[in-house]
Amino acid sequence: MEISRYLKIYPCADKPGRVLLVATRRCAVLECSEALWEKVSTGGDLSNKERETLLRLGVLVPDRDAEREEMLATFETINRKNKSFAVLVTLTLECNLACGYCFEDPFRGRLVMNDVTADLLVQRVTERMAAGLDVTMDFYGGEALMALPMLKRIASELGAAAREHRVAYAFNIISNGTLLTRNVVEELLPLGLAAVRTTLDGPEWIHDRQRPFVSGKGSFATILANLQEIYEMVPIDLGGNYTRENFHRFQELLDTLIAVGIVPGNFKAVGFSPVMPKADGSMAGDVGSTCACTDEPWVIAAGLFLREEIMKRGFPAPKLKPGACMVEFENDLVVGYDGGLYKCPIFMGQEDMQVGSLANGVGDYHKSHNLDLWKTDECLECAYLPLCFGGCRFFRKLKTGAIDGVDCRRAMLDASLETIVRQDLGYMG
Repeated sequence: MEISRYLKIYPCADKPGRVLLVATRRCAVLECSEALWEKVSTGGDLSNKERETLLRLGVLVPDRDAEREEMLATFETINRKNKSFAVLVTLTLECNLACGYCFEDPFRGRLVMNDVTADLLVQRVTERMAAGLDVTMDFYGGEALMALPMLKRIASELGAAAREHRVAYAFNIISNGTLLTRNVVEELLPLGLAAVRTTLDGPEWIHDRQRPFVSGKGSFATILANLQEIYEMVPIDLGGNYTRENFHRFQELLDTLIAVGIVPGNFKAVGFSPVMPKADGSMAGDVGSTCACTDEPWVIAAGLFLREEIMKRGFPAPKLKPGACMVEFENDLVVGYDGGLYKCPIFMGQEDMQVGSLANGVGDYHKSHNLDLWKTDECLECAYLPLCFGGCRFFRKLKTGAIDGVDCRRAMLDASLETIVRQDLGYMG
């Protein structure tokens, strides 16, 4: 037995003689005695139970060389075994809000999926169902609910196709929440609605400044009223976008939700993110207020602060888990309103990052998306590799103009992983 290279060890300052082990490949956490860790690290004799537990959690591995080879083959293995197809569909680039930081602002407009493209989408997804794949679809925009008739049509036809081919089908909606009424949810649940993701940018005064209607009127009250109507009907993933100047006020939003009677535990997850550059790399407002790099100290501090505020109020925060860019997964696709195909929604509007079309299928994107960028000795020897696999390709392209290397997350994880794990232990038990 050997110690996994994908392991972090932290002392327990409040528990002398104890250490915390975090096996990042499985995101398993184990608190044990320093004496046991001494036995493990020096090759001492372990009981059968100790050995089996450490192997099961990924602290120990039978062979480190074999572990490295398994990591190299991670996505080949996942893609070979995957029996599901995940597709994000951009129904329209129209929106009824005028967010100053809108990522899609450089290419947004009255651009809506037409019937021909919708027919082809249903045909291509049905072909995946006929091949035995379960399907999960995310409807996206713009504002997806501005194309509600098209959404309902596609969902209904794919639901029927799923029943015919005896596979599972469900869909989620990514919405700004202004049109997400109880009546809409009641209409969509029988068609396969599984969850919604919506956004509130902090307390009302911040949100209304950052996410007004096109008319200039604030949207907070409308979204909050809708959440009060639907939070018990469908799982909700709540997000929000903060800047360096206002992140410390976002806990006021959480208190407002509780005050109006929304039960924290009913949410699927609550997680806030820094405002990012727009699709063309431009910034909204002061450059220092937005996030163009994941290891900026203020971004790390803000993320940990807000995660703590979320959890201590009983809201579920996103769990620590292995993660990678969706470009690595063969059965993950983004469909543009015009039938163009992408490997990540963040690349919509960039012609050089399109990987095909509904009409012609998916082309070879290995080189354009640099699929092997993390297959280096430095990454393969990094304990954080299972949590990032090279990071975000958009951020790398933003920094250098090309996907010519990894978006390293080491500094960010050095500064945050232990705190995240201890938050989980403290609030999740």
